[in-house]
Amino acid sequence: MAKPVVIVVGADKGGVGKTTVSRTLLDYFSANNVPTRAFDTESPRGTLMRFHPDITEIVDMTTTSDQMKIFDTLNAASPSVTVIDVRAGLLSPALASLRDIGFLDAAKAGQITFAVFHILGPSIASLDEIAETANFMHGAKYYLVKNFINDTQFFQWDQATYNSYFHRIKDATELTIPKLNEMAYEQVEVSSVPFLKFVANKGKEDEAANYSFVLRGYVRHWLANVWSEFDRIKLTDLVGAKPGVRGGEK
Repeated sequence: MAKPVVIVVGADKGGVGKTTVSRTLLDYFSANNVPTRAFDTESPRGTLMRFHPDITEIVDMTTTSDQMKIFDTLNAASPSVTVIDVRAGLLSPALASLRDIGFLDAAKAGQITFAVFHILGPSIASLDEIAETANFMHGAKYYLVKNFINDTQFFQWDQATYNSYFHRIKDATELTIPKLNEMAYEQVEVSSVPFLKFVANKGKEDEAANYSFVLRGYVRHWLANVWSEFDRIKLTDLVGAKPGVRGGEK
């Protein structure tokens, strides 16, 4: 890949499933043999780190030193994709920081491929975030993610209201993360392994595990649907790779 790729996953509202989406992205890139690293901004505890400890570093994105850890190493780092899981309430401030350090200008100039996965919650306040985020989207790929993973009663606003916000951002792309069976989701959480390892019946160190056949089936089916969405938006094209035969779909 000729230039670094940075994907920011975030929302200003909490509890909308940002880390879950980050985990599906890391599994997707892994299955497509795309070298990836991740930064977990839930400092100091970390949430993404629990599932992907080998490629994840916990950072405080509000500090200059940790911003340097991420952005001063974009060209030096061997992984060509950097996924940043932005903690709740930090999306707009994080994008403002990217503007201030000249990152957004570099993306606009084509030196960096930049994408934002904006995870929408069920309230109108979540839609207001779109207007806020729109100011930073020049030169970025912008994805509005409706995440149904753990909430069946999702949208409290009608389609016309949603469209009025959605169309404020030129070239925004919509995608949907479907709901996952609650017991299956909880079992993966308890196991603290990537979705791919759960499907493959493996533990943290790739040792044989004994997860439920039924729950693994639910996760396999759900993950295939999520990846279909990523294929639809040509996510591998974004990072300069081609989707091949993937593990976890068989």
